[in-house]
Amino acid sequence: MIRNAAIFCASSDGANPLYLDSAIALGRALAEQNIGVIYGGANVGLMKAVAESCLACQGRVVGVIPEVLVDLEIAHRGLTELHITTNMHTRKAKMAELADAFLILPGGFGTLEEMFEVLTWQYLRLHQKPTVLININGFYDKLLDFLDHCVTEGVLKPRARELLLVANTVEDALVQLCAFAD
Repeated sequence: MIRNAAIFCASSDGANPLYLDSAIALGRALAEQNIGVIYGGANVGLMKAVAESCLACQGRVVGVIPEVLVDLEIAHRGLTELHITTNMHTRKAKMAELADAFLILPGGFGTLEEMFEVLTWQYLRLHQKPTVLININGFYDKLLDFLDHCVTEGVLKPRARELLLVANTVEDALVQLCAFAD
């Protein structure tokens, strides 16, 4: 059963308004499905949009943020819960502990690093939680092509590649989560 989903996404809104719209739709959809949001605890970008829209629909939102970002005054103070960690490593471990699934919206280095870490942990059988990449407007097409290239070149096992589930819409991502939970 999926009770909480960790969301990895940008700390900016992005250039395409579809990214922000999708972040808002994701927060709303998770609240409607009674799935709590676990996220990086920031009050900026797509991260904030997911959190705010979930809260606006009476959803649960748990932020996990390292002290250094609290000191920069970007912590969201209106969440259901806010966990402050000593560093980024403990932040990611706490988010993974609290989450039953991982959803990835458009993002940069941090988003990709978080996604690849949970996929690596899943490949190593440290968890069996689904990871769904939400490929809004083809944002991740080139990354997906590269991962397929890695398989072709023999540096990524097909079984590892199959761990990354791909959805083109928020609705499709939730369908995949429900299918995984059954």
